[in-house]
Amino acid sequence: MKANIPKNAGGGNMQAMLRQAQKMQEEMAAKQAELEEEVYDISAGGGAVKVKINGKKEILSIEISPEIVDPDDVETLSDILVAAVNEAIKRVEDTTNAAMSQITGSMGLPGMF
Repeated sequence: MKANIPKNAGGGNMQAMLRQAQKMQEEMAAKQAELEEEVYDISAGGGAVKVKINGKKEILSIEISPEIVDPDDVETLSDILVAAVNEAIKRVEDTTNAAMSQITGSMGLPGMF
């Protein structure tokens, strides 16, 4: 038994979808490259620690105010450094996810970035 399928059933639609997907992929690659060049300045501990990070999640610099350096309380400094670095990474991820969501719209591509 043969299926009765029209000649162009979905062929043109499929090509349009593939073109759209390719365009979206190109836009995402361009946006990713742009985002990787961004530099973010994050501070923690009321500005006592400042972290500079790029869009590749590479720490570029860490500035520590001399007032917060207490040899008897290294633990507090460590906690503030961890908080600053974690916030810096979160900012990069949030910015990247928001930018990619604008490109993908409601397609919902979990775990891509």
